Amino acid sequence: MARSTSSLQPISEVWEWQLLGRCRDRSGTQFFHPDDDLGRISRRLREAAAKRLCGSCPVRRQCATHALTVGEEYGVWGGFSENDRYLLRELGWEDTLDRHQLADLDVLERRMARAREKAQRQREQRQAARNAAGGRPAGDSRAHPRERVDRTIRQRGTADLAAVGAGGRGG
Repeated sequence: MARSTSSLQPISEVWEWQLLGRCRDRSGTQFFHPDDDLGRISRRLREAAAKRLCGSCPVRRQCATHALTVGEEYGVWGGFSENDRYLLRELGWEDTLDRHQLADLDVLERRMARAREKAQRQREQRQAARNAAGGRPAGDSRAHPRERVDRTIRQRGTADLAAVGAGGRGG
């Protein structure tokens, strides 16, 4: 079947925004998770650095819209990480497109912030319920180190702990 020439657009006009991106001359590892990097902390640092660069990019809206439109699964695009874009696809983002078919990033950021705040409140409520059932104060999601020491003292007795502190095995 022959394609209609009226629906075709020159590639340079469609992708020209990429030439203006602040990421243009940067290493891809700043925006995409390297295969050999398995740490969560390094990933968060990398994503934060990429998002800072995207924050002042003149084509951030085009980049974010592209990534959401085509379903980019990997990397930071338009200041949105893989998880951000997943969340936006779940929440819906198409209703933020303007007459130029570009997403309203302020609306998307607010939408994500509200969703994350709601999820955080739900986690805190679940944790408070678990803590209440276990006798810990609400908001205390893990035992404080002092609480663990106190519990160990009660379980083992002070003589055993003294032996451990003096180099003995304890009980």
